[in-house]
Amino acid sequence: MLPIDKLEALTARYRDTEEILCQPDVLADSKRLTRLTRERSDLQEVVTLYQRYQQVVTDLQGHREALNDADLRELAELEIPELEAERERLEAALNVALLPKDPDDLSDTVLEIRAGAGGEEAALWAADLFRMYSRYAETVGWKVELISKSEASAGGLKEVVATLSGDRVYSVMRFEGGVHRVQRVPATESQGRIHTSTATVVVMPESEAIEDVHIDPKDLDISATLAGGPGGQHVNTTHSAVIVKHLPTGIMIRADNERSQHQNKAKALQLLRMKLLQMEQDKQAAEIGAERRAMVGSGDRSEKIRTYNYPQNRVTDHRIGLTLHNLDRVVAGELGDVFQALRSHHQAELLSRHDG
Repeated sequence: MLPIDKLEALTARYRDTEEILCQPDVLADSKRLTRLTRERSDLQEVVTLYQRYQQVVTDLQGHREALNDADLRELAELEIPELEAERERLEAALNVALLPKDPDDLSDTVLEIRAGAGGEEAALWAADLFRMYSRYAETVGWKVELISKSEASAGGLKEVVATLSGDRVYSVMRFEGGVHRVQRVPATESQGRIHTSTATVVVMPESEAIEDVHIDPKDLDISATLAGGPGGQHVNTTHSAVIVKHLPTGIMIRADNERSQHQNKAKALQLLRMKLLQMEQDKQAAEIGAERRAMVGSGDRSEKIRTYNYPQNRVTDHRIGLTLHNLDRVVAGELGDVFQALRSHHQAELLSRHDG
Protein backbone atom coordinates (compact mmCIF):
# COMPACT_ATOMS: atom_id res chain seq x y z
CA MET A 1 0.00 0.00 0.00
CA LEU A 2 1.20 3.44 -0.87
CA PRO A 3 1.05 6.25 1.75
CA ILE A 4 -1.35 8.42 -0.27
CA ASP A 5 -1.57 11.13 2.41
CA LYS A 6 2.21 11.53 2.35
CA LEU A 7 2.28 11.63 -1.44
CA GLU A 8 -0.43 14.31 -1.48
CA ALA A 9 1.51 16.36 1.09
CA LEU A 10 4.73 16.12 -0.96
CA THR A 11 2.83 17.16 -4.10
CA ALA A 12 1.43 20.18 -2.26
CA ARG A 13 4.90 21.10 -1.01
CA TYR A 14 6.28 20.82 -4.55
CA ARG A 15 3.66 23.25 -5.84
CA ASP A 16 4.32 25.64 -2.95
CA THR A 17 8.05 25.52 -3.68
CA GLU A 18 7.47 26.39 -7.33
CA GLU A 19 5.43 29.44 -6.29
CA ILE A 20 7.98 30.54 -3.67
CA LEU A 21 10.81 30.32 -6.21
CA CYS A 22 9.10 33.02 -8.29
CA GLN A 23 9.12 35.56 -5.45
CA PRO A 24 11.54 38.49 -5.88
CA ASP A 25 12.97 38.25 -2.34
CA VAL A 26 13.88 34.60 -2.94
CA LEU A 27 15.50 35.34 -6.29
CA ALA A 28 17.64 37.94 -4.54
CA ASP A 29 18.80 35.52 -1.83
CA SER A 30 21.28 33.12 -3.45
CA LYS A 31 21.49 30.71 -0.50
CA ARG A 32 17.74 30.41 -0.12
CA LEU A 33 17.31 30.14 -3.88
CA THR A 34 19.82 27.29 -4.03
CA ARG A 35 18.21 25.45 -1.10
CA LEU A 36 14.69 25.75 -2.53
CA THR A 37 15.81 24.82 -6.05
CA ARG A 38 17.40 21.67 -4.67
CA GLU A 39 14.29 20.88 -2.63
CA ARG A 40 12.11 21.22 -5.70
CA SER A 41 14.48 19.01 -7.67
CA ASP A 42 14.41 16.43 -4.88
CA LEU A 43 10.59 16.40 -4.83
CA GLN A 44 10.20 16.34 -8.60
CA GLU A 45 10.92 12.61 -9.00
CA VAL A 46 8.29 11.60 -6.43
CA VAL A 47 5.69 14.03 -7.75
CA THR A 48 6.19 12.98 -11.37
CA LEU A 49 5.89 9.30 -10.46
CA TYR A 50 2.79 9.96 -8.35
CA GLN A 51 1.11 11.93 -11.12
CA ARG A 52 1.73 9.08 -13.55
CA TYR A 53 0.47 6.60 -10.93
CA GLN A 54 -2.75 8.59 -10.51
CA GLN A 55 -3.26 8.63 -14.29
CA VAL A 56 -2.76 4.86 -14.52
CA VAL A 57 -5.22 4.24 -11.67
CA THR A 58 -7.79 6.46 -13.40
CA ASP A 59 -7.22 4.65 -16.71
CA LEU A 60 -7.62 1.27 -15.00
CA GLN A 61 -10.92 2.32 -13.49
CA GLY A 62 -12.16 3.46 -16.88
CA HIS A 63 -11.10 0.23 -18.59
CA ARG A 64 -12.78 -1.91 -15.94
CA GLU A 65 -15.99 0.00 -16.44
CA ALA A 66 -15.58 -0.57 -20.19
CA LEU A 67 -15.78 -4.34 -19.59
CA ASN A 68 -19.55 -3.86 -19.31
CA ASP A 69 -19.66 -2.33 -22.80
CA ALA A 70 -19.79 -4.96 -25.56
CA ASP A 71 -18.13 -2.61 -28.07
CA LEU A 72 -15.21 -1.76 -25.76
CA ARG A 73 -14.76 -5.04 -23.85
CA GLU A 74 -12.14 -6.60 -26.16
CA LEU A 75 -9.90 -3.52 -26.11
CA ALA A 76 -10.26 -3.18 -22.33
CA GLU A 77 -9.32 -6.83 -21.79
CA LEU A 78 -6.16 -6.29 -23.81
CA GLU A 79 -5.05 -3.11 -22.05
CA ILE A 80 -5.97 -3.88 -18.42
CA PRO A 81 -3.02 -6.32 -17.84
CA GLU A 82 -0.57 -3.73 -19.23
CA LEU A 83 -1.98 -1.02 -16.99
CA GLU A 84 -1.88 -3.30 -13.95
CA ALA A 85 1.77 -4.13 -14.66
CA GLU A 86 2.59 -0.43 -15.01
CA ARG A 87 0.80 0.34 -11.75
CA GLU A 88 2.92 -2.27 -9.97
CA ARG A 89 6.11 -0.82 -11.46
CA LEU A 90 5.12 2.68 -10.37
CA GLU A 91 4.25 1.49 -6.85
CA ALA A 92 7.71 -0.09 -6.54
CA ALA A 93 9.39 3.06 -7.88
CA LEU A 94 7.42 5.25 -5.48
CA ASN A 95 8.36 3.08 -2.51
CA VAL A 96 12.03 3.55 -3.43
CA ALA A 97 11.59 7.29 -3.99
CA LEU A 98 9.95 7.63 -0.57
CA LEU A 99 12.80 5.97 1.30
CA PRO A 100 14.43 8.23 3.92
CA LYS A 101 17.18 10.27 2.33
CA ASP A 102 20.47 11.25 3.84
CA PRO A 103 20.21 15.00 4.49
CA ASP A 104 23.66 15.36 2.91
CA ASP A 105 22.65 13.71 -0.38
CA LEU A 106 22.26 17.08 -2.11
CA SER A 107 25.51 18.42 -0.68
CA ASP A 108 28.67 19.22 -2.56
CA THR A 109 31.57 16.94 -1.67
CA VAL A 110 35.22 17.02 -0.75
CA LEU A 111 37.18 14.22 -2.41
CA GLU A 112 40.53 13.11 -0.99
CA ILE A 113 42.74 10.58 -2.77
CA ARG A 114 46.00 9.33 -1.26
CA ALA A 115 48.52 6.90 -2.66
CA GLY A 116 48.61 3.73 -0.56
CA ALA A 117 50.75 0.62 -0.85
CA GLY A 118 52.91 0.32 -3.96
CA GLY A 119 55.36 3.21 -4.07
CA GLU A 120 55.62 5.09 -7.36
CA GLU A 121 52.95 2.93 -8.99
CA ALA A 122 50.51 3.76 -6.15
CA ALA A 123 51.08 7.47 -6.77
CA LEU A 124 50.40 6.98 -10.48
CA TRP A 125 47.24 5.09 -9.58
CA ALA A 126 46.09 7.93 -7.29
CA ALA A 127 46.53 10.32 -10.22
CA ASP A 128 44.57 7.95 -12.49
CA LEU A 129 41.70 7.81 -9.97
CA PHE A 130 41.55 11.58 -9.72
CA ARG A 131 41.50 11.81 -13.52
CA MET A 132 38.71 9.20 -13.64
CA TYR A 133 36.48 11.12 -11.23
CA SER A 134 37.29 14.44 -12.92
CA ARG A 135 36.25 13.08 -16.31
CA TYR A 136 33.00 11.71 -14.89
CA ALA A 137 32.34 15.09 -13.25
CA GLU A 138 32.84 16.78 -16.61
CA THR A 139 30.31 14.51 -18.32
CA VAL A 140 27.58 15.22 -15.74
CA GLY A 141 28.27 18.93 -15.42
CA TRP A 142 29.90 18.97 -11.98
CA LYS A 143 32.59 21.50 -11.13
CA VAL A 144 35.95 20.25 -9.83
CA GLU A 145 37.89 22.72 -7.70
CA LEU A 146 41.36 21.74 -6.55
CA ILE A 147 42.20 22.46 -2.90
CA SER A 148 45.68 20.94 -2.74
CA LYS A 149 47.89 18.32 -4.29
CA SER A 150 51.22 16.76 -3.47
CA GLU A 151 53.00 15.52 -6.57
CA ALA A 152 55.20 12.48 -6.92
CA SER A 153 57.61 11.52 -9.67
CA ALA A 154 56.53 10.48 -13.17
CA GLY A 155 53.27 12.38 -12.95
CA GLY A 156 51.92 10.60 -9.90
CA LEU A 157 50.18 12.11 -6.89
CA LYS A 158 50.96 11.39 -3.26
CA GLU A 159 47.73 13.16 -2.29
CA VAL A 160 45.07 15.30 -3.91
CA VAL A 161 42.12 17.10 -2.32
CA ALA A 162 39.34 18.70 -4.36
CA THR A 163 35.76 19.93 -4.07
CA LEU A 164 33.08 18.46 -6.35
CA SER A 165 30.01 20.66 -6.73
CA GLY A 166 26.86 20.16 -8.75
CA ASP A 167 23.60 18.22 -8.75
CA ARG A 168 23.39 15.49 -6.05
CA VAL A 169 27.14 15.03 -5.84
CA TYR A 170 27.29 13.35 -2.44
CA SER A 171 24.38 10.99 -3.21
CA VAL A 172 26.48 9.64 -6.11
CA MET A 173 29.97 9.80 -4.60
CA ARG A 174 29.14 8.56 -1.10
CA PHE A 175 29.90 4.93 -2.02
CA GLU A 176 33.38 5.67 -3.39
CA GLY A 177 35.12 5.91 -0.03
CA GLY A 178 37.58 3.11 0.66
CA VAL A 179 40.62 1.38 -0.77
CA HIS A 180 40.83 1.04 -4.56
CA ARG A 181 43.24 -1.68 -5.70
CA VAL A 182 44.87 -1.83 -9.12
CA GLN A 183 46.56 -4.80 -10.75
CA ARG A 184 48.67 -3.98 -13.81
CA VAL A 185 52.13 -4.06 -15.34
CA PRO A 186 53.95 -0.79 -14.54
CA ALA A 187 55.63 1.06 -17.39
CA THR A 188 58.95 0.56 -15.60
CA GLU A 189 58.50 -3.24 -15.28
CA SER A 190 60.84 -4.86 -17.81
CA GLN A 191 59.83 -8.46 -16.98
CA GLY A 192 56.12 -7.89 -17.61
CA ARG A 193 55.14 -8.78 -14.06
CA ILE A 194 51.78 -7.62 -12.70
CA HIS A 195 52.07 -5.35 -9.66
CA THR A 196 49.36 -4.65 -7.09
CA SER A 197 49.00 -1.11 -5.72
CA THR A 198 46.36 0.80 -3.80
CA ALA A 199 45.01 4.28 -3.28
CA THR A 200 42.64 5.41 -0.54
CA VAL A 201 39.60 7.53 -1.34
CA VAL A 202 37.74 9.60 1.28
CA VAL A 203 34.44 11.31 0.51
CA MET A 204 32.98 13.97 2.83
CA PRO A 205 29.81 16.05 2.33
CA GLU A 206 29.99 19.83 2.60
CA SER A 207 27.25 19.85 5.22
CA GLU A 208 25.68 23.15 6.22
CA ALA A 209 26.38 22.07 9.81
CA ILE A 210 30.08 22.94 9.39
CA GLU A 211 29.14 26.58 9.98
CA ASP A 212 28.35 25.61 13.60
CA VAL A 213 31.76 24.03 14.21
CA HIS A 214 33.78 26.28 16.50
CA ILE A 215 37.56 26.23 16.35
CA ASP A 216 39.59 27.91 19.06
CA PRO A 217 42.42 29.90 17.41
CA LYS A 218 44.73 28.78 20.25
CA ASP A 219 44.29 25.20 18.97
CA LEU A 220 45.77 26.04 15.56
CA ASP A 221 49.30 26.06 14.24
CA ILE A 222 49.24 27.86 10.89
CA SER A 223 52.24 28.15 8.58
CA ALA A 224 52.72 29.29 4.99
CA THR A 225 55.13 28.15 2.31
CA LEU A 226 55.52 28.42 -1.45
CA ALA A 227 53.46 25.89 -3.36
CA GLY A 228 55.43 23.55 -5.57
CA GLY A 229 55.97 20.07 -6.92
CA PRO A 230 58.45 17.34 -6.01
CA GLY A 231 61.98 18.47 -5.28
CA GLY A 232 61.02 22.11 -5.61
CA GLN A 233 60.00 21.71 -9.26
CA HIS A 234 57.08 23.56 -10.83
CA VAL A 235 57.14 26.24 -8.14
CA ASN A 236 54.66 29.00 -8.87
CA THR A 237 55.63 31.99 -6.77
CA THR A 238 52.16 33.52 -7.16
CA HIS A 239 50.77 30.76 -4.95
CA SER A 240 51.32 30.50 -1.19
CA ALA A 241 50.43 27.16 0.35
CA VAL A 242 48.93 27.25 3.83
CA ILE A 243 49.30 24.39 6.28
CA VAL A 244 46.88 24.29 9.21
CA LYS A 245 47.45 21.87 12.08
CA HIS A 246 44.74 21.29 14.67
CA LEU A 247 46.73 20.60 17.82
CA PRO A 248 44.09 18.70 19.87
CA THR A 249 43.42 16.14 17.13
CA GLY A 250 46.64 16.25 15.10
CA ILE A 251 44.66 16.84 11.88
CA MET A 252 46.81 18.61 9.29
CA ILE A 253 45.32 20.38 6.28
CA ARG A 254 47.22 21.84 3.32
CA ALA A 255 45.63 24.21 0.80
CA ASP A 256 47.68 25.53 -2.11
CA ASN A 257 45.49 26.13 -5.13
CA GLU A 258 44.37 29.71 -4.48
CA ARG A 259 46.46 32.77 -5.31
CA SER A 260 46.71 34.18 -1.82
CA GLN A 261 47.50 32.97 1.67
CA HIS A 262 44.19 34.36 2.86
CA GLN A 263 42.17 32.31 0.36
CA ASN A 264 44.16 29.15 1.03
CA LYS A 265 43.76 29.64 4.78
CA ALA A 266 39.98 29.96 4.35
CA LYS A 267 39.90 26.73 2.30
CA ALA A 268 42.02 24.89 4.86
CA LEU A 269 39.85 26.01 7.78
CA GLN A 270 36.69 24.98 5.92
CA LEU A 271 38.12 21.52 5.32
CA LEU A 272 39.22 21.29 8.95
CA ARG A 273 35.68 22.10 10.09
CA MET A 274 34.37 19.31 7.87
CA LYS A 275 36.80 16.82 9.37
CA LEU A 276 35.98 17.89 12.92
CA LEU A 277 32.26 17.65 12.18
CA GLN A 278 32.76 14.16 10.78
CA MET A 279 34.64 13.14 13.93
CA GLU A 280 31.84 14.47 16.14
CA GLN A 281 29.19 12.65 14.10
CA ASP A 282 31.23 9.46 14.37
CA LYS A 283 31.25 9.77 18.14
CA GLN A 284 27.50 10.32 18.29
CA ALA A 285 26.67 7.35 16.08
CA ALA A 286 28.80 4.27 16.66
CA GLU A 287 27.63 2.61 13.46
CA ILE A 288 28.66 5.62 11.40
CA GLY A 289 32.04 5.57 13.08
CA ALA A 290 32.50 1.90 12.25
CA GLU A 291 31.42 2.52 8.66
CA ARG A 292 33.92 5.35 8.25
CA ARG A 293 36.78 3.37 9.78
CA ALA A 294 36.00 0.54 7.41
CA MET A 295 35.76 2.99 4.53
CA VAL A 296 39.15 4.55 5.08
CA GLY A 297 41.17 1.64 6.46
CA SER A 298 44.92 1.84 6.38
CA GLY A 299 45.52 1.68 2.64
CA ASP A 300 46.97 -1.81 2.89
CA ARG A 301 46.67 -4.10 -0.15
CA SER A 302 44.44 -6.53 1.76
CA GLU A 303 41.74 -3.90 2.34
CA LYS A 304 39.72 -3.11 -0.72
CA ILE A 305 36.28 -2.11 -1.92
CA ARG A 306 37.11 -2.37 -5.63
CA THR A 307 39.75 -3.99 -7.83
CA TYR A 308 40.78 -2.72 -11.26
CA ASN A 309 42.49 -5.54 -13.16
CA TYR A 310 44.12 -4.20 -16.33
CA PRO A 311 45.23 -7.50 -17.94
CA GLN A 312 41.63 -8.76 -17.78
CA ASN A 313 40.04 -5.36 -18.49
CA ARG A 314 37.95 -6.07 -15.38
CA VAL A 315 36.48 -3.96 -12.58
CA THR A 316 35.12 -5.74 -9.50
CA ASP A 317 33.26 -4.07 -6.65
CA HIS A 318 33.67 -6.50 -3.78
CA ARG A 319 30.88 -5.06 -1.62
CA ILE A 320 28.08 -5.98 -4.03
CA GLY A 321 29.71 -8.68 -6.16
CA LEU A 322 29.63 -6.53 -9.29
CA THR A 323 32.03 -7.42 -12.12
CA LEU A 324 32.32 -5.43 -15.33
CA HIS A 325 34.65 -6.16 -18.25
CA ASN A 326 35.02 -2.58 -19.43
CA LEU A 327 37.82 -1.24 -17.25
CA ASP A 328 39.15 0.90 -20.09
CA ARG A 329 35.87 2.84 -20.22
CA VAL A 330 35.47 2.99 -16.43
CA VAL A 331 38.89 4.58 -15.86
CA ALA A 332 38.07 6.97 -18.72
CA GLY A 333 35.22 8.27 -16.54
CA GLU A 334 32.29 6.11 -17.65
CA LEU A 335 31.16 5.30 -14.10
CA GLY A 336 27.39 5.34 -14.65
CA ASP A 337 26.93 1.54 -14.49
CA VAL A 338 29.03 1.25 -11.33
CA PHE A 339 27.21 4.08 -9.57
CA GLN A 340 23.78 2.76 -10.58
CA ALA A 341 24.56 -0.74 -9.30
CA LEU A 342 25.73 0.64 -5.96
CA ARG A 343 22.67 2.85 -5.65
CA SER A 344 20.30 -0.02 -6.47
CA HIS A 345 21.99 -2.26 -3.91
CA HIS A 346 21.75 0.48 -1.28
CA GLN A 347 18.05 1.03 -2.06
CA ALA A 348 17.35 -2.70 -1.83
CA GLU A 349 18.96 -2.78 1.61
CA LEU A 350 16.93 0.22 2.76
CA LEU A 351 13.71 -1.35 1.48
CA SER A 352 14.54 -4.57 3.31
CA ARG A 353 15.04 -2.70 6.59
CA HIS A 354 11.95 -0.57 5.98
CA ASP A 355 9.78 -3.62 5.30
CA GLY A 356 11.22 -5.33 8.34
